[in-house]
Amino acid sequence: MKSILITGCSSGFGLEIAKHFLDRDWAVIATMRSPRADVLPPSDRLHVVSLDVTDANSIRRAVEAAGPIDVLVNNAGVGLLNALEGVPMETARGVFETNTLGVIAMTQAVLPEMRKRMGGTIINVSSSTTLKPLPLLSVYTASKAAVNAFTESLSLELAPFNIGVHLVVPGRAPGTPFSENARRERMNGGVPEAYKDFAQGVFGKMQDTSAITRPMDVAEAVWRAATDPTCPLRLAAGADALALVGRE
Repeated sequence: MKSILITGCSSGFGLEIAKHFLDRDWAVIATMRSPRADVLPPSDRLHVVSLDVTDANSIRRAVEAAGPIDVLVNNAGVGLLNALEGVPMETARGVFETNTLGVIAMTQAVLPEMRKRMGGTIINVSSSTTLKPLPLLSVYTASKAAVNAFTESLSLELAPFNIGVHLVVPGRAPGTPFSENARRERMNGGVPEAYKDFAQGVFGKMQDTSAITRPMDVAEAVWRAATDPTCPLRLAAGADALALVGRE
């Protein structure tokens, strides 16, 4: 039985990915900061594990609890929507700790076993903000652009060990808790006064839902990356992300 470890499974993309693989008879290690088994259907192939990707000891415990895995999905992430002047450096560092360094740390933790076994797959979830620059997302976009570059370089150094590396690039998913959390900064009045009018215009454009990404789009892209040996390094997920890739 194939096994997959997914970070950030309490909601949104991670939750849908976990359900998708459970439905297809995989063993799923679903990790969350605060574990809740009730968000997923009961299964003897499901193992819910506590994980904070910014904590080295938490990573070590989670990887030990999971045992050998076939696929790692680095999905855990935090959003941030604000003008750069309104972002404290502590907040910026926190975004990179989760979105970038968390991906690197989790990958580093599972590689020794995959390398010895000469097989495995690493899938990193990025963002379409790296395809089309958007205002008020400079810190968040930088954290995801770093993941893109990391993934592309890593794929070359792991190829001799038969370890596949892929990048799934979702578009905007307004219905997920992730998007709500990203907007919390402006809801709490975090946007600097000088940017208020500009920000209101940006927020208005974000209400357009004509082309968006559904969690299922991301789950299907991750499934292809995990199971299709002909899969390219980068996969867009969602109608809006696919449109952006088509314009490149």
